[in-house]
Amino acid sequence: MSTTVSVSRERMRWQPETLAITAARLSLLVLTVGFAAAAVLGFSVPMRTQMIVYLVGMVALNLPHGGYEHFTNLRHRGLPFGARYVGIYLLAVAGFVALFFLAPVSALGIAFATAVAKGGHGDLHVMDAVVGSDHLKYRPQRALAALVRGGAVMILPLFLWRDVYIGFSQLMVSMFDPGAMGAVATRIETGAPVLLGGYAVALVAHLLGGFLTGGFSRDWLRDVGETGLLVAYFTVVPVVISIGLYFPLWYSMRQSGRSAVAHRAEPDDGLSTGAIWAVFVAGAFMTGTVAAALYLVAPNPLGVGNLLGGLVAFYTIFICVVAMPHVVVGQWLDRDRGIWYVP
Repeated sequence: MSTTVSVSRERMRWQPETLAITAARLSLLVLTVGFAAAAVLGFSVPMRTQMIVYLVGMVALNLPHGGYEHFTNLRHRGLPFGARYVGIYLLAVAGFVALFFLAPVSALGIAFATAVAKGGHGDLHVMDAVVGSDHLKYRPQRALAALVRGGAVMILPLFLWRDVYIGFSQLMVSMFDPGAMGAVATRIETGAPVLLGGYAVALVAHLLGGFLTGGFSRDWLRDVGETGLLVAYFTVVPVVISIGLYFPLWYSMRQSGRSAVAHRAEPDDGLSTGAIWAVFVAGAFMTGTVAAALYLVAPNPLGVGNLLGGLVAFYTIFICVVAMPHVVVGQWLDRDRGIWYVP
């Protein structure tokens, strides 16, 4: 009996989902410890280097995974559904770009809220599939867990790296209206401590509620460890690097683990390697077309900063434009399955 259990545990240790979760945790842990040590020793990373790291992480590593999420969501759904899905997605993209023209500050606020939703709700489904979420038995608990996980991505950097955060926000808004931020920057300055206080209350309520529901369970302890790691990561690592590497090293890697679980539960659809590559090429072409169109229609596509800063601003706005429908259309409106499907 004990031999069988040992073999089973050894097999689970080498499953793709287990490896993905472990790699994500180790990646953020190494970065957190490394930047904490650098801060103690008085070292800092030049902003130019931070922006290069951001672009490499978000463009080369994270963007392809977004296409993969849609592919795995649509591959079993058939052509009529897929056509409607893509059509609604493109309409949402066009509408969001229009909002940036009409009210760029409000649009950016929605984009940041989308990042919270993507990080939080995406992670919640990873917990359901791989890590464990038995201590989150009620819907308000799950909503709070998503808020705390996703809030770490946007709320902590706003308070702890305020000048850089606001500076890049102004640069992004300047793509559409250089003077739009204006007094909003001051309100963000004064509102940041309030947001941090609210986040701290939500964090304590989430962890305490999970304990009251599940006790010292393995799922709760893992939740405490992962949540604490996210808080430490976004506290210590500079905001440009922390956000640029969070999505490829945490979000995408963990979603790959969830995808492995979902894929094993489904029949093979018989798609050839060539057909899969054709879908990816078509998706890449469509994504590139959206980026090119955004560059052409934006009044100041690189904002009012230097070239590298402008590229960061442009890419961030582009990824915001495709991320909003990614979550809304790809998950919330697709109630039968969605991009974060858990069998």
